[in-house]
Amino acid sequence: MRTSIVFLAALLGAACAGAQPPATAGYHVVPGSFLPNRGPDGNSVFLDAPDGLILVDTGRHPEHRDRLLGYARARGRPIAAVINTHWHLDHSTGNAEIRAAYPRAELHASNAIEGALTGFLARSRAGVERQLAEGRIPEANLPEVRRGLAAMDNPGALRPTRPVTASGPVTIAGRRLRMNLAPFAATEGDVWLFDEAARLAIVGDLVVAEVPFMDTACPEGWRTALDAIAATPFETLIPGHGELMTRADFLAWRTAFNNFLDCGASERPRADCIAGWRRDAARFIGAGREAMIDGYAGYYLDSRLRATPEERTRYCR
Repeated sequence: MRTSIVFLAALLGAACAGAQPPATAGYHVVPGSFLPNRGPDGNSVFLDAPDGLILVDTGRHPEHRDRLLGYARARGRPIAAVINTHWHLDHSTGNAEIRAAYPRAELHASNAIEGALTGFLARSRAGVERQLAEGRIPEANLPEVRRGLAAMDNPGALRPTRPVTASGPVTIAGRRLRMNLAPFAATEGDVWLFDEAARLAIVGDLVVAEVPFMDTACPEGWRTALDAIAATPFETLIPGHGELMTRADFLAWRTAFNNFLDCGASERPRADCIAGWRRDAARFIGAGREAMIDGYAGYYLDSRLRATPEERTRYCR
């Protein structure tokens, strides 16, 4: 169903982050998008810092990149640093162009891209190239597919210049943050941020509003990462996809996630697990999108939570 998060996101659609923080908050969200028959862009976040702007995640499509560059130019401030919460290309394809415009910007990310380049991305590329050769990719999607291939052809733009290898306090461009590394969660290494002064958590795809993207997930490691986020005294949380969340929103989403994992590990009927996700995550699912989300919940139930033991643990080591 979801052939590859790298290129297409196969018919997935989701709500965008619509609410913006007050101007005094010191951060600005450039919402991602999920449109039918089109790959997504993750949410991007600008943090104001004494030495410039910190940009968290750079999206996939040229128009998202243009919004990021346009915001920086309108502010009259340089992008002093880029942080990737994870390597999925809907969060990192814009790295090369953003850093070409601001060559002094260091890239902070985990080293999980190395395993992805020889694993998931390599397998996905082989599948996409077969589809290209067979003419099975719609012409309208070809620019996006070629952009994904180009990103893979330039792995240096995806590799961190400042690898995140452990959790702890950091100062980036003069702004104090806590950088957290969640191993073997949504990916082999997810980076999430906590800004104590703003009571702000930026968590990437450790939270995805309508349905967790489990393509490269270690579910139990992900559960552990959500527990760590819950133990952090944030007031506002910015997910990888979807609208800004309050603490109550996040706790409701975490409950839905945990219930889905527990159902997947049980002998309950498949339909019960899918219906349970839709019920528990109802506040995050857009009107008219229920059938689509059922399809994705079922796909992840089959391909990750109830796959063979080897497949279930593929991304846990």
